[in-house]
Amino acid sequence: MTELIKYTAAETAGAIAKGEVSAVEVAQAHLDRIDAVDKKVNAFLHVDTDGALAAARAVDEKRAKGEELGPLAGVPLALKDVFTTKGVPTTCGSKMLEGWIPPYDATLTTRLKDAGVVILGKTNMDEFAMGSSTENSAYGPTGNPWDLTRIPGGSGGGSAAALAAFEAPLAIGTDTGGSIRQPGAVTGTVGVKPTYGSVSRYGLVAFSSSLDQGGPCARTVLDAALLHEAIAGHDPLDSTSIDAPVPAVVEAARMRDVRGMRIGVVKEFAGEGYQAGVMQRFDESVELLRELGAEVVEVSCPSFTLALPAYYLIAPSECSSNLARFDAMRYGLRVGDDGTRSAEEVTALTREAGFGDEVKRRIILGTYALSSGYYDAYYGSAQKVRTLISRDFDTAFAGVDVLVSPTTPTTAFPIGERADDPMAMYLADLCTIPSNLAGNAAMSLPVGLAPEDNLPVGLQIIAPAMADDRLYRVGGAVEAALNDKWGHTLLEEAPAL
Repeated sequence: MTELIKYTAAETAGAIAKGEVSAVEVAQAHLDRIDAVDKKVNAFLHVDTDGALAAARAVDEKRAKGEELGPLAGVPLALKDVFTTKGVPTTCGSKMLEGWIPPYDATLTTRLKDAGVVILGKTNMDEFAMGSSTENSAYGPTGNPWDLTRIPGGSGGGSAAALAAFEAPLAIGTDTGGSIRQPGAVTGTVGVKPTYGSVSRYGLVAFSSSLDQGGPCARTVLDAALLHEAIAGHDPLDSTSIDAPVPAVVEAARMRDVRGMRIGVVKEFAGEGYQAGVMQRFDESVELLRELGAEVVEVSCPSFTLALPAYYLIAPSECSSNLARFDAMRYGLRVGDDGTRSAEEVTALTREAGFGDEVKRRIILGTYALSSGYYDAYYGSAQKVRTLISRDFDTAFAGVDVLVSPTTPTTAFPIGERADDPMAMYLADLCTIPSNLAGNAAMSLPVGLAPEDNLPVGLQIIAPAMADDRLYRVGGAVEAALNDKWGHTLLEEAPAL
């Protein structure tokens, strides 16, 4: 394994800027790594070899001319296959969009290119971001590099697995109910859900428009901050975009100091259903924060217990509306159009063939929740619960700077274990969903291995809206203290592929 693929994003960018290595060499090293291991991992749905090398050459040419390079210029990245990328397939992990080539870039994609980031390709995901394990992809499941028989989380398991397999130092995910943080937790990587509206959703294929949020995935807190800064900011093309300065996340990540901060432990995120090893590592993390000078208090957020049922009414309702655009008439898959069938029949046949079981399940659930006579009882009630959850956050943040909890109740479970039990699958997002419903910021970072199975455990940090810098301040301090304690990063303990 070439040492280049072990560099952090910050180290890679620094080496390229100094001329110690070329961007083309870095890109080729990662492309070689993908070629060597991805048949086992299945993190990538499409590898854009020509595009990546061309982008890398452009960075090298810029440096040769003496032009200033950005903080991530030449750094390779794996992009979740839910962001449109001009000239590159965007499938959302679905047969419905198999082979579709978008004619435009998402705003996030544009900002990555403008920053000189080298996009290696598109990563595997649960179909239309619906799932917690990446088993719902129409192109087969992704394996967790720690144990290829286990899930890498979802829906963005491909992005997280690419990081853990050293196929890329950076990745992009989307988080609707935990789909950045949960994969980060079970793969031993860092995942951040920025404040809703702080990263543009233009060109992000919608699942649930009031919940979806793109964000950074990385192997270190600083790398995540550098990527966060590159992709965040107001976008007039997105009507939900926040017109406000991006918080100073990079500066916060470098502080590594939590003295004087008040940190709340969420009382409701513990007890039955939580793996003993997960709680052990969480308790150790809380004690570490005390040792680092933070004041730790217990906080009760009683409405959080209602977050899961509220989410599984709101998200499917919005999905049933958003996915109505896949009608076989404009783009994507078309089945049964032999001249003998009506448009309605072609649409029905196409949706039957193009959508997987989980997507159909959520469309049906959402359509029912929005139907006449049930709207107020289901969708309307769920939105009221959403308001209660936001109020619980407001009350909590009046007394603390951030909240902490386990990211997931368990470590990575075996592929297929929950395939026939949707409720068990949904419980994987128990701790992450409240932040999506409230729209605030949250991060997961690795805090060790569970003693029962030697698999990664994640610590979740939650901050108020537009206080994303607090995530990086706390995360950077915890990461630095743990790396000093271990003498290495957690991923160095991962089994070789």
